[in-house]
Amino acid sequence: MSKNFSQKIQQFGRTLLLPIAVMAPVGMILGLTGALVQSYMIARFPFLGNPVLNTILVNLRTIAGAVFDNIPLMFAMGVAYGMSKKDKGIAVFASTIGYIILIISMNVWLTVTGKMAAPEVMSQFGQIKVLGIQTMNVNALGGIITGLVAAWATDRFYKLELPIAFAFFSGKKSVPIITMGIMMAIGLTIPFIWEMFVGILTKLSVVYLSPVGPFFTAAGERLFIPFGLHHVWNALFRFTEAGGSYVINGKTFVGVVPTLNEILFNLGPNSEYWSMLPKLTRFMAQQQMLVTLFLFPAIGLAMYHTAYKENKKLAKSLIVTCILTAFLGNVTEPLEFSFVFIAPILYVIYAFIVGIGAVALSLANVGIGYIRGTIFDFAIFGLLYERTNWVAFVIIGLIFAVVTYFIFRWAILKFDLKTPGREDSPSADNNLIKEKRYDEIARIVIRALGGKANIKHVDNCITRLRIDLGDVNLVDRKLLESSGCTGIFFPAPKHIHIVYGPLVEFVRNEVDEQLARM
Repeated sequence: MSKNFSQKIQQFGRTLLLPIAVMAPVGMILGLTGALVQSYMIARFPFLGNPVLNTILVNLRTIAGAVFDNIPLMFAMGVAYGMSKKDKGIAVFASTIGYIILIISMNVWLTVTGKMAAPEVMSQFGQIKVLGIQTMNVNALGGIITGLVAAWATDRFYKLELPIAFAFFSGKKSVPIITMGIMMAIGLTIPFIWEMFVGILTKLSVVYLSPVGPFFTAAGERLFIPFGLHHVWNALFRFTEAGGSYVINGKTFVGVVPTLNEILFNLGPNSEYWSMLPKLTRFMAQQQMLVTLFLFPAIGLAMYHTAYKENKKLAKSLIVTCILTAFLGNVTEPLEFSFVFIAPILYVIYAFIVGIGAVALSLANVGIGYIRGTIFDFAIFGLLYERTNWVAFVIIGLIFAVVTYFIFRWAILKFDLKTPGREDSPSADNNLIKEKRYDEIARIVIRALGGKANIKHVDNCITRLRIDLGDVNLVDRKLLESSGCTGIFFPAPKHIHIVYGPLVEFVRNEVDEQLARM
């Protein structure tokens, strides 16, 4: 029971990737346009004041801002899509209808109980206007609950048979109807328990918002990555009261991300609230930037220098690819998986270093947003925005890079760790992934896992195939290694993870297509 629950939690964590994946590039657009329309930026670069260009940038910011104005709905659809197994399309449709019912039900409760606040002060009473409806500000949690309900209703009732008189509402048509009923009940129940829930999260926020808070958020994220739970961990302080509540111009913002959105993209550096950035960004992208821009190159260099001479050329290709994947794409798992399972203690030390580094950035008042940690994000949110203290970030990053390099070099040699270049890596000499021969990879995967009959469910996250099996004893590990994967492990009985890196989605698509043809 507990193992099955753990698998469900991991699956839930993966579903958060879809809305976050949408938010990240949109956040880049918001960051770039938000910076370029600020008065201080126009003063530096007068051509930005051109009416046509300025109008384009302002409206791009407005269009991109619509995504962030509807974050709960994004979570509702993303969770429904990720958690449902039977009919993802009807699940997403039901989640959309269900979320509308949720917010209007809370609107009704507020109206009937006389607790509807005046629009100009509604944020002070924990209320917000979503899709034109004034409702309780349950943020992303409301969307997540709706998505879970829609996914459950889809898998449970998509084949529901009703008496002939009601046959029209049978099957898939029943799913949104059932979801609506459940969400109405939830919408009328939430107000009674919301205050208690907010109180618990507010107490939890004391830990997050303390001087050592960044240590727990940054180190915790790294430690949760091998289990696929880091998305849940991040969402807690990004979108709920655990990340604190902040009052800006009389309006209350819950969680770090909504608050950052308001300051970065609406108010700008001339606002008195700009000084809040270091307090907020210490939980966000600057932690990830420390990893992708400084620690990873140091770890990769340590691995390269400790690789056997005859393997250096081969190891260099793999290590550089992993570093660039993080440096340019914010995907860290390929390099982390190269040592987490062969040296878990070293991985814990690595997480500890990241946590200490996050605290150092906070103490130095570094204020670099946003969500992602690529070099592009550093250029936009670190260099283009004012008073980010990016010089201190670079200095701290270099110091931690040197420390990390020597720790990893010492540990690899001391304990003879089989990092890339120090053993026959299953993918180091494999060209299947490099040449994008997904059809061959898929055939190997299916055969190595015991054939179609042994494969119960195929899923993927950013870097890994995640497959439920009937019998793990049928897995041919050696054959699977020849497919070009960089890691194979079993996080739960009858469940296997196969690491392919950022191209995994194309592998998964080919596996699905070949299974469908069998």
